[in-house]
Amino acid sequence: MKNLRTACVVSVFAAVSFARPAEQAPASPRQALQALNDLIGSWRGTGVPAGSRDEQQKGFWTETISWEWQFKGKDAWLKANFTRGKHFQSGELRYLPDRHLYQFKTRTAANETKTYVGKIKQRVLTLERDADEGTERLVFTLLHWNRLLYRVEVRPPSKTLFSRRFQVGATKEGVPFAEDDGRPECIVSGGLGTIAVTYQGQTYHVCCGGCRAEFNENPEKYVKEYLAKKARQPKE
Repeated sequence: MKNLRTACVVSVFAAVSFARPAEQAPASPRQALQALNDLIGSWRGTGVPAGSRDEQQKGFWTETISWEWQFKGKDAWLKANFTRGKHFQSGELRYLPDRHLYQFKTRTAANETKTYVGKIKQRVLTLERDADEGTERLVFTLLHWNRLLYRVEVRPPSKTLFSRRFQVGATKEGVPFAEDDGRPECIVSGGLGTIAVTYQGQTYHVCCGGCRAEFNENPEKYVKEYLAKKARQPKE
């Protein structure tokens, strides 16, 4: 009877364990950052400060944001450059496997370094940092593969809600807004392929200068991975 009770307890524990599988972390920064592949490319943005309609009209600005992949050995990250940016000059977006978090380290227009950390959920990357005025939050929202919003908000220590400081809406340059299906795939990152590269007489596509450099460094590796991936896909 005792053995029967023990077996039942083990069975119940096993059932609970299988019913709640542990969340699997991405195998590498490259794999984790593929969720943000739509960032890659050049974006034309219009920013507005918080405030009244009149204050927004007087304080608006335009900027260009360029995102591309960077590689070093097994490490990978996304690099951003802000041309005519009112708040940011540049930034690096990385994945921290040991913490299961994303990190955006940016150089501001005032030449300060700020580091935000957070998570992505349903194409919304929410990052936060401790600041003198409280908690500062940076949010990137991928509304569409060629439409992007990002904003900065602050929550004072004594408050429960965030107040917006500014917001930038951007559209990707050089691509029609309605275009979606049938896009070429980047052979390195799996994102939108916009730049043609060749190897042994065959043409492939990459999404940015960083992926082009990585492909040229080891084209045989990426062609082999690409062909293996295509072979696994179900045929129509």
